Amino acid sequence: RSPLVNHICFTGSEAGGLAVQKAAADRIVNVGLELGGKDPAYVREDVDLAWAAYEVFDGAIFNSGQSCCAIERVYVHEKVYDGFVAEVKKVLSNYRVGEPSDPKTQIGPVVSKRAKEAILAQVEDAVKKGAKNETPANETFENFPPNGNYVKPTLLTGANHDMVVMKEETFGPVIPVLKVSGDDEAVKLMNDSDFGLTASVWSKDVAAAEKLVERVEAGTVFVNRSDFPSPVSTVYFGNELFANLSS
Repeated sequence: RSPLVNHICFTGSEAGGLAVQKAAADRIVNVGLELGGKDPAYVREDVDLAWAAYEVFDGAIFNSGQSCCAIERVYVHEKVYDGFVAEVKKVLSNYRVGEPSDPKTQIGPVVSKRAKEAILAQVEDAVKKGAKNETPANETFENFPPNGNYVKPTLLTGANHDMVVMKEETFGPVIPVLKVSGDDEAVKLMNDSDFGLTASVWSKDVAAAEKLVERVEAGTVFVNRSDFPSPVSTVYFGNELFANLSS
């Protein structure tokens, strides 16, 4: 409310953003809100399944899923659905949860007990409504360090939009997967959300994927990648250019 402030930026929850917007509503001042996401990924039938499964998995659980641009719901073409799930299980079975200071750790705790409880509540809601928890056995998922709010990376199959995990931000390492018949159903479901931050399409046919990008209601739509912590993360890379930069 201070007249000395001529621009307001807020990064946080949807509820927090609404509160900031209301507080500034009686002033002539710019307000920039960067709020939550429920970012979808669509895996088309022509992908390399092992590669796509690892990339989508990583996009969902990096930083324990605590990123506004993390993948939070995955739509997979029915022709490759079972194969995709099998490949994600392979990745999960070898993943390591543990102390962040341990060089072998790939995923640490979430930020608070409250966050942990909210994430687990979404998983419980999904299972009650028909989803199947297909997280494979992994010793590090069952024996967490004594201190910290740990949540194991969780694979949910048979998800649908009646479940909270497909509609509200999770902000945790949960991967809900839903089978779709093709591009049209995938786009319809990707757009069935109050959030429109980022999205991604995974396909060997880049031209076809780019056509789908135009139909997805999100601020940024990636092709064959998801967001990641990088100064150049908002730039779209073709596979060859990205490989050159990575090397």
